[in-house]
Amino acid sequence: MKISDNPPPYGSNEGSGTTIEIPPLPRGVNLTQVYVAFLLYMFNCTKTFFETNTPNGIAIWNRLKNDMVIILCTPNGWDAAQQGFMKRAAQQAGMVSSEEDADLRIEFVTEGEASVHYALARTHSQTWLKKGAMFAVTDAGGSTVDSTLYECKELTPKLILEEVCASECVQAGGVFVDRAAQVMLKEKLKESRFGDDASIHDMVEIFEKKTKRLFNGTQDSNVLDFGGRRDNDRAHNIIQGKITLTRNEVGSTFDDVTMRTVNSCLKLLRGRKIQHLLLVGGFGESPYLRSRLKETFTSKGTEVVTVEEPSKKAAAEGATIWFTKQLVVARASRYTIGIDVCPPYDANNRDHVLRRSLIYNDADGRQRIPGEFEVWINKDFKMDQNFRKEYDCRNHYSTRPTTLQRFSVEVLAWEGEVATKWTNDGSGARLPRMRRLCIVQGDLSPLLPYLTQQNGVNGSRYWCVEYKVLITFGGTKLKARLQWTEGGRTREGPIQVVPDSLA
Repeated sequence: MKISDNPPPYGSNEGSGTTIEIPPLPRGVNLTQVYVAFLLYMFNCTKTFFETNTPNGIAIWNRLKNDMVIILCTPNGWDAAQQGFMKRAAQQAGMVSSEEDADLRIEFVTEGEASVHYALARTHSQTWLKKGAMFAVTDAGGSTVDSTLYECKELTPKLILEEVCASECVQAGGVFVDRAAQVMLKEKLKESRFGDDASIHDMVEIFEKKTKRLFNGTQDSNVLDFGGRRDNDRAHNIIQGKITLTRNEVGSTFDDVTMRTVNSCLKLLRGRKIQHLLLVGGFGESPYLRSRLKETFTSKGTEVVTVEEPSKKAAAEGATIWFTKQLVVARASRYTIGIDVCPPYDANNRDHVLRRSLIYNDADGRQRIPGEFEVWINKDFKMDQNFRKEYDCRNHYSTRPTTLQRFSVEVLAWEGEVATKWTNDGSGARLPRMRRLCIVQGDLSPLLPYLTQQNGVNGSRYWCVEYKVLITFGGTKLKARLQWTEGGRTREGPIQVVPDSLA
């Protein structure tokens, strides 16, 4: 589900050329319906478990159900768009009553941040974690691998961590190994009577349950017991319902995923020296993945640390620990955030000349060029829980506006590695790595009585709406609201962020 329909951007995945084949949804079913059904199922299971395993559970649930905090753990690569999608799905599932209720009671935490809380709670961190130490946490799950680099700022009286740079998220994990096994078996058995879909399905099921979990790269032969005693095809190494795979054949199913995981970790570190890499997650229990990571990082002086117990639920359990302990106090922006502005045309500016076909006459009498990228927050900029910044904005009108009820500002995210001055190319088309992060909406109608005409160039007269966009960062959610001056008094609208839609 996490990579269906409209997957979020996965920076380290760029250019790798391999994606999982996702079966289409049934006709008449959309992704929202899938998430609503899934969330409703999980919520009802939680409710039933609580009511049957807690003394007086039904009464306690009914008393507290409208005050409970719901924590949703998401991949590092997800942002406001996916959070908005999940909020709407939770509301449709009846977990919250309204958008306002969702804003109050739904919290989001990345899998990387949840995992660091889990890993520190389940490893002997007191033996190696020191003030000033940097360490990485890699959560290798079913479909994504999330990696984050942290620095320990304080140990006492409370452990405090900060993200060092933007986290990494790549499409990799156990399901990709299963898919590669399916492709390998289909090719191997294309001339065999056991190459049909049903037989391949049975083999992949056995591969997932046993071979994938035990393979460490040293076994010369690996047996899949998929059939009965009469199932034989010696030409394809099938004897009495068992097919034997070589070490290279099984290893080939891991190659792409391990390469993606290793490269993602290397990109995260960017040459930094760290002593410990904490590996968690269901796929993180793979002996082969562990050996490949140790092979790569031991030579760099980094110890790969694993938890002492199964870590399939590292994100879920870590999310609850996160909510109570809140060890991470600063997080790094994963992309550059800003807006599209329209500067006056400058005939001496080469970029302007290249875009001269886009020139338009503004209400203030100036010729302007659309598409300049005004940066608000740079990639890797660290924001703590008290982060607050305001940005001046203004809109010009040739005639007095009659309504400002649904006033909005489009906030953009630049995901390229190299900084850009523009949101578009010379023809006006938006750059491929530039996308809409969200829309900040507000009602500026109270400003209408206070608008006055202003003098523009060449004797022009125009109307100007001046306002600010306030960006705040509370915990793991970036928030925004509009602010304006009304009759000499500063006013602020409610937080109303419309994420880019996934539906």
